[in-house]
Amino acid sequence: MALPISLADNISLPVVAAPMFILSNPELVIAQCKMGIVGSFPSLNARPAESLEVWLQRITDELEQHNATDPERRAAPFAVNQIVHSSNERLEHDLALCVKYKVPIVITSLGCKESVIDAVHSYGGLVFHDVINNKFAKKAVSKGVDGLIAVAAGAGGHAGTTSPFALIQEIREWFEGPLLLSGSIATGDAVLAAQAMGADMAYMGSTFIATNEANASNEYKQAVIDHASSDIVYSNLFTGVHGNYLRPSIEAAGMDPDNLPESDPSKMNFGSAENNDAKAWRDIWGCGHGIGAVKELLPAKDVVSRLEHEYRTAQNRISGI
Repeated sequence: MALPISLADNISLPVVAAPMFILSNPELVIAQCKMGIVGSFPSLNARPAESLEVWLQRITDELEQHNATDPERRAAPFAVNQIVHSSNERLEHDLALCVKYKVPIVITSLGCKESVIDAVHSYGGLVFHDVINNKFAKKAVSKGVDGLIAVAAGAGGHAGTTSPFALIQEIREWFEGPLLLSGSIATGDAVLAAQAMGADMAYMGSTFIATNEANASNEYKQAVIDHASSDIVYSNLFTGVHGNYLRPSIEAAGMDPDNLPESDPSKMNFGSAENNDAKAWRDIWGCGHGIGAVKELLPAKDVVSRLEHEYRTAQNRISGI
């Protein structure tokens, strides 16, 4: 198990901040990278499509400036998430910009195409693909991805149902490349636990919803602070793909969280890049089981500082056993 040098040498904590639809923006990504974890955002967050180049230019410039002025604590690389599904009409446009700006890491979801992988590899970038089971993991690796993101039970947004213990074990039986784990990871202790299980890095998103930089409403951020794992509902109603959502947002939309109908998976809806009425994402709040660890609204840098302190403390505790 080893991370590429381009990644391992430029992180202070083995964490990738997951790309959160609507919520992740340049302010959050830059703050995360400056603190030494990989920040990321879905390309579809940049609306209209022309805004993506503005975002990439800003992130690239600010991180380069940071590295020039603070070479002792270099910024971590950033990542862009691409939805590789037929419903994403922007894929070709957004991928071309990733190539132009040589985005260090491209995270692919809901589809794995060799043409996307080849485009990223053309400039030396890395492709990490998220999977919910071992079958999809093997398929992605056969197409040439550099790393896998095991999206286990309890992850925010679209998530699987397999225990992280089982999912990591099954993948590690045959895959020795970079492996990230997603699912209820919200503390530095959990980051270390993910590594102990066989993952190289933790992949965490929900803990960054309640940050100053995240593009979430005040009500959304407060709900993350006020609620816990028992308040998460698993449903495919809102996008056609099963995911985890905050119960109070479903109730506020006039629905019964305990009696939600099933959606037709063939009619997936991931929120058009040009559609500002993407209510499944704006009004129904995606969230993972780990939010019980989120106690207050903080700047992203303070969240990373907390994680790093918890991680080092856990390391010292284990080494003393």
